[in-house]
Amino acid sequence: MSSSGQRVAPEDGGHPAAPADALADLEHALCQPLAAGLKPVLEAARDALLQATAQCQSAQQRYRALFDAFPDPVSILSASGTVLDVNAAGVQAYGRSRQEIVGQPIELLNPDLPEDHLQPVWDTLNRGQTYVIEVTNMRGDGSRFPVEVHSASFQNDGQPCIVAVARDLSRRWQAESRYRLLLESIDKGVMLFDQHFQVISANPAAHRILGLGAEPPTQIPMEGEEWITVDEHGRRLRTEQWPVSRAFRDGHTIPSTIVGLYHRPRGRMIWISITTVPVFSCGRDLPDHVFSMFSDVTELKRDHVLFDRAQALAHIGGWEWDRGQQRLYLTGEAQRILGHTPPPATLEQLLQCLGSDDRLRLQQTLDREVERKRGFELDLQGLRGDGHSVWIRMIGEIEAGDMASSRIAGTLQDITERKHAEETLKTQARTDPLTGIMNRDAALADLKARLGNPSHAQVAVLYIDLDRFKTVNDVLGHNAGDELLIEATRRIANAIGTEGLLARFGGDEFVVICDAREVPEHPQLLAQAITDAFAPLFRLGKDEFAVTTSIGIARAPEDGQSPQELIQNADRAMYECKRRSRNGWQVFTPELAREQRDRLQIERRLRRALERNEFRLVYQPQVDLRGGRIVGAEALIRWRNRQLGELRPDIFISHAETTGDIVRIGDWVLREACRQVREWMDEGLGLVRIAINVSYRQFNGDNLARRLREILDEYRLPGAALELEFTERVLIEDAPATLHTFAELREMGVMLTIDDFGEGYSALNYLRHLPIHGLKLSQLFINGVPGNRSDVAVCEAVCGIARSLGLGLVAEGVESEAQRQFLLELGVPIGQGFLFAPGLSPREFARRLR
Repeated sequence: MSSSGQRVAPEDGGHPAAPADALADLEHALCQPLAAGLKPVLEAARDALLQATAQCQSAQQRYRALFDAFPDPVSILSASGTVLDVNAAGVQAYGRSRQEIVGQPIELLNPDLPEDHLQPVWDTLNRGQTYVIEVTNMRGDGSRFPVEVHSASFQNDGQPCIVAVARDLSRRWQAESRYRLLLESIDKGVMLFDQHFQVISANPAAHRILGLGAEPPTQIPMEGEEWITVDEHGRRLRTEQWPVSRAFRDGHTIPSTIVGLYHRPRGRMIWISITTVPVFSCGRDLPDHVFSMFSDVTELKRDHVLFDRAQALAHIGGWEWDRGQQRLYLTGEAQRILGHTPPPATLEQLLQCLGSDDRLRLQQTLDREVERKRGFELDLQGLRGDGHSVWIRMIGEIEAGDMASSRIAGTLQDITERKHAEETLKTQARTDPLTGIMNRDAALADLKARLGNPSHAQVAVLYIDLDRFKTVNDVLGHNAGDELLIEATRRIANAIGTEGLLARFGGDEFVVICDAREVPEHPQLLAQAITDAFAPLFRLGKDEFAVTTSIGIARAPEDGQSPQELIQNADRAMYECKRRSRNGWQVFTPELAREQRDRLQIERRLRRALERNEFRLVYQPQVDLRGGRIVGAEALIRWRNRQLGELRPDIFISHAETTGDIVRIGDWVLREACRQVREWMDEGLGLVRIAINVSYRQFNGDNLARRLREILDEYRLPGAALELEFTERVLIEDAPATLHTFAELREMGVMLTIDDFGEGYSALNYLRHLPIHGLKLSQLFINGVPGNRSDVAVCEAVCGIARSLGLGLVAEGVESEAQRQFLLELGVPIGQGFLFAPGLSPREFARRLR
């Protein structure tokens, strides 16, 4: 017995305790005095006791076998919670020996139990009920596992005891955890409904999709104050039409169904795809629950609607041709594109909507691609039902896996606007946007086509450039320039009529392509007509301008057999015309080509002339016309090349202006002239003022005043040592900048003169604002005096302007005594020319000074 008076099973798990030893002692004590009379009685008692002991041991063995055979852990507890016994399953489950468990409080196995944990147990047991609880047991290694304990009471030797059966819940918990994890993690809504459409349970995805918040919904969202339900086409659903209602009614699974839910309070539309499964209890023929799983397809539904709208906006429809049944299916947009009522239902009817050529193309393509099992793409033209033309792009392909090629499907797109736009772009691509005539690309294409046709290969090209267009454009602005181009286009077009094809080649350049087969002089006649058309002045606002043309003519095949070569040679002829006289035309000749090649050769060698020290300066004296005293000199550049020999300045200076080399050359002239003046001063000849021509490019380049200051400082010369001569172009190109530069130069003491005044632009308005010192009478006018009255009048006018503005005068190109006398009478004090001396070497000039 334990300390509580209860009988306890032996620790070794054997039979209950036997009284064999006690019986032997009793027999020994009593046998002798009572041996004679009591011996038979004692033998009978001993036999009965041995039989009872054997029966007790047998019962104990059956108890232990049954106790240990139970698969779940079973514990026998005293009323106070001490473990009296534990079966083999318990020993294994708790990971402890029986000796470690028996006699210990139940807290050994359940360490989390509160102090009064047996009170509710005995309360339940005393009512004749079984006590069930889920707790966590602990193994000998400290690990835990969940159990469901069923406890019952029984009497042991008159003492109340508890038998507790613990069922391991680990596997069930794992299954339930996986189930809960699945329901909580999937993006599908899951709900369980009863027959009254009450929501028994709902997973988080259901809350999220329906926007129900954390509180579980109490009823299915079908009808009422909050929800409106519709089918996939937007029709209202009655209660009996809901998938859940149908599952309860029919007892069948309702597969995926699209349902729309509109929540009135939030104004939100939700589209779901719901699958509904009935749940039957045992023995029932109708479901008592319905299990629903649904997905949010709101975006898919929206995408589907947007796709339909996109098809309509993009004018793209779908089509499918069933070759086996000879049926044609067209989507609504495809039917709208074709515009026929009723819409085509067969391929033959579709072909009738197309033009004859495209009808044949589509039929042949279908036959060919069906055989090859490939797709196709065609642009086809047809007529809509209203008679209007329509362009469609038809794309088709064989359905994947269709070995018999029985179905062909694809898209049908309305590309009418695109085709019209392409035609417009083609026209625009060939048209000059300002003048409306052909552009460069169109002209080249036309010329190429003509040269490629032997019967039309004898053509001529007139390359036209507007003289002085840049002046008008710069002075009056681009708008005025555009007006001038439009008027020039009109004049050229009227001049050539239908005898030539006119194109704008870019800027102020035009090209006329004409036939030169029958009348050889036809190109020249057109060129003269164009020249005459530009004789009247151009009126732009209140101003009038004389704008003429320089025209170059080249003809095929003698002047070129490709468009590029022909136009290039016409361009060469045009530049020759502009170089010579302007306002006329020039026919391309081999000699002209040779001259231009020579010019190219000059330009090529000119670029390296400075590095090779091929330039030199000569100095033409400027003398007092009355007494002949040298008062200064003009520095004149000379160039001698090893291959080309001595070249005149009028030949290579124009090339240098064109190529831009004039800036480097002009800088060298300034430096060399200043070096020479310094050398003469060092020789005791005094300060000689040298006149130097400054080109427009040099004037507009880097800061001329700053550069000149550096050179003067380098050779320790005053500004009065130089006289800079500018052309009249400087006067009007950029008046504000010109004023600033002239002021800087004058402040340095440099003399400023306008060279060849009267030859170029009429710029008297600019002349009176510039701080210049003098004018130079051009040799062009001096040549004709005193015999030519026009030249005399010009010279008199220039002298009058100089006197009225207080400017000095120098006459260049004086070659006769008569000219000297005429100039003296006009009041011109200084002149230069062959009458006095040509350009002299520095040594010869110094000798004359002495």
